Amino acid sequence: MTLREIVKLLDAEVCVGEGRLDEEVTKAFASDLMSDVLTLKDTPILITGLCNVQTIRTCDMAGLEVAIIVRNKKPSEEMLELAEENDMTIIACPFSLFKACGLLYDAGLQPLY
Repeated sequence: MTLREIVKLLDAEVCVGEGRLDEEVTKAFASDLMSDVLTLKDTPILITGLCNVQTIRTCDMAGLEVAIIVRNKKPSEEMLELAEENDMTIIACPFSLFKACGLLYDAGLQPLY
Protein backbone atom coordinates (compact mmCIF):
# COMPACT_ATOMS: atom_id res chain seq x y z
CA MET A 1 0.00 0.00 0.00
CA THR A 2 1.32 3.46 -0.80
CA LEU A 3 1.14 6.51 1.42
CA ARG A 4 -1.10 8.07 -1.23
CA GLU A 5 -3.57 5.20 -0.78
CA ILE A 6 -3.42 5.64 2.99
CA VAL A 7 -4.18 9.36 2.70
CA LYS A 8 -7.18 8.61 0.50
CA LEU A 9 -8.45 5.77 2.71
CA LEU A 10 -8.25 7.91 5.86
CA ASP A 11 -9.68 11.03 4.21
CA ALA A 12 -6.49 12.64 5.48
CA GLU A 13 -4.40 15.70 4.72
CA VAL A 14 -0.67 15.66 4.04
CA CYS A 15 0.78 18.41 6.21
CA VAL A 16 4.40 18.00 5.14
CA GLY A 17 6.34 15.49 3.04
CA GLU A 18 4.20 15.23 -0.09
CA GLY A 19 7.19 13.94 -2.08
CA ARG A 20 7.00 10.60 -0.34
CA LEU A 21 3.39 9.68 -1.24
CA ASP A 22 4.28 6.99 -3.77
CA GLU A 23 6.39 5.02 -1.26
CA GLU A 24 5.16 1.53 -0.41
CA VAL A 25 4.53 0.63 3.22
CA THR A 26 3.58 -2.71 4.75
CA LYS A 27 3.52 -2.17 8.51
CA ALA A 28 2.34 0.34 11.08
CA PHE A 29 2.40 0.88 14.83
CA ALA A 30 -0.14 2.83 16.90
CA SER A 31 0.67 4.42 20.23
CA ASP A 32 0.39 7.58 22.28
CA LEU A 33 3.26 6.43 24.52
CA MET A 34 6.46 7.79 23.08
CA SER A 35 8.47 5.43 25.29
CA ASP A 36 6.92 2.55 23.30
CA VAL A 37 7.83 4.27 20.03
CA LEU A 38 11.49 4.37 21.07
CA THR A 39 11.55 0.55 21.16
CA LEU A 40 10.55 0.13 17.50
CA LYS A 41 12.54 -1.66 14.85
CA ASP A 42 11.96 -1.71 11.07
CA THR A 43 10.71 1.91 11.06
CA PRO A 44 6.97 1.48 10.47
CA ILE A 45 4.43 4.24 10.19
CA LEU A 46 3.41 5.70 13.54
CA ILE A 47 -0.30 6.33 14.11
CA THR A 48 -0.85 8.52 17.15
CA GLY A 49 -3.12 11.04 18.82
CA LEU A 50 -0.17 12.80 20.41
CA CYS A 51 0.26 16.05 18.54
CA ASN A 52 3.25 18.00 19.84
CA VAL A 53 6.90 18.65 19.08
CA GLN A 54 7.94 15.71 21.27
CA THR A 55 6.18 13.38 18.81
CA ILE A 56 8.44 14.60 16.00
CA ARG A 57 11.56 14.43 18.17
CA THR A 58 10.72 10.87 19.24
CA CYS A 59 10.04 9.76 15.67
CA ASP A 60 13.38 11.22 14.63
CA MET A 61 15.20 9.40 17.43
CA ALA A 62 13.46 6.13 16.49
CA GLY A 63 14.15 6.54 12.78
CA LEU A 64 10.49 6.84 11.83
CA GLU A 65 9.76 8.80 8.68
CA VAL A 66 5.94 8.91 8.67
CA ALA A 67 3.50 9.91 11.40
CA ILE A 68 -0.27 9.91 11.09
CA ILE A 69 -1.91 12.22 13.62
CA VAL A 70 -5.50 11.19 14.38
CA ARG A 71 -8.60 12.74 16.02
CA ASN A 72 -8.59 15.74 13.68
CA LYS A 73 -5.64 17.31 15.50
CA LYS A 74 -3.62 19.82 13.53
CA PRO A 75 0.18 19.94 13.85
CA SER A 76 1.66 23.28 14.88
CA GLU A 77 3.99 25.23 12.60
CA GLU A 78 6.86 24.29 14.92
CA MET A 79 6.03 20.60 14.48
CA LEU A 80 5.85 20.92 10.70
CA GLU A 81 9.13 22.82 10.49
CA LEU A 82 10.88 20.20 12.61
CA ALA A 83 9.36 17.37 10.56
CA GLU A 84 10.48 19.03 7.34
CA GLU A 85 14.01 19.50 8.72
CA ASN A 86 14.07 15.76 9.50
CA ASP A 87 12.64 14.73 6.11
CA MET A 88 9.47 13.31 7.69
CA THR A 89 5.95 13.03 6.33
CA ILE A 90 3.14 14.16 8.63
CA ILE A 91 -0.43 13.21 7.81
CA ALA A 92 -3.48 14.52 9.69
CA CYS A 93 -6.53 12.25 9.89
CA PRO A 94 -10.05 13.09 11.14
CA PHE A 95 -10.74 9.60 12.52
CA SER A 96 -10.15 8.15 15.97
CA LEU A 97 -7.07 6.02 16.56
CA PHE A 98 -9.26 2.92 16.69
CA LYS A 99 -11.05 3.64 13.41
CA ALA A 100 -7.87 4.65 11.56
CA CYS A 101 -6.13 1.45 12.64
CA GLY A 102 -9.16 -0.66 11.73
CA LEU A 103 -9.42 0.85 8.26
CA LEU A 104 -5.71 0.40 7.59
CA TYR A 105 -5.69 -3.18 8.88
CA ASP A 106 -8.77 -4.03 6.83
CA ALA A 107 -7.03 -2.60 3.74
CA GLY A 108 -4.03 -4.90 4.28
CA LEU A 109 -1.55 -2.87 6.32
CA GLN A 110 0.04 -5.22 8.84
CA PRO A 111 0.79 -4.58 12.52
CA LEU A 112 4.42 -4.43 13.56
CA TYR A 113 3.77 -7.30 15.99
